[in-house]
Amino acid sequence: HLVESGGDSVQAGGSLRLSCKAPRMITSTFNSAIMGWYRQAPGKQRELVATMTHGRNANYAESVKGRFTMARDSARKTVYLQMNNLKPEDTAIYYCNRYNQELPWGQGTQVTVLS
Repeated sequence: HLVESGGDSVQAGGSLRLSCKAPRMITSTFNSAIMGWYRQAPGKQRELVATMTHGRNANYAESVKGRFTMARDSARKTVYLQMNNLKPEDTAIYYCNRYNQELPWGQGTQVTVLS
């Protein structure tokens, strides 16, 4: 259902752009969905990082506010997460999903930030 990509190992202060495609979602369903980015660090629970409504109103966790920016492309049924000024504590597997009606989780994409 969901295919994340773009993760990599970067030095602290670096940037990455994650992508998440939802090829099996009907376009109208994707367009009306609140989509979210989540992350799960080793030994920790999955946490919500950002959400974006169909109207492109975004909300961010305090820990990433001002550094991460979420975007969405309805034609491509894809959401993005631009991550700047990365910190070692951002190291995690990143996932996307529909915020209020979860779909089966994808495999995620690994982000490793080196200090």
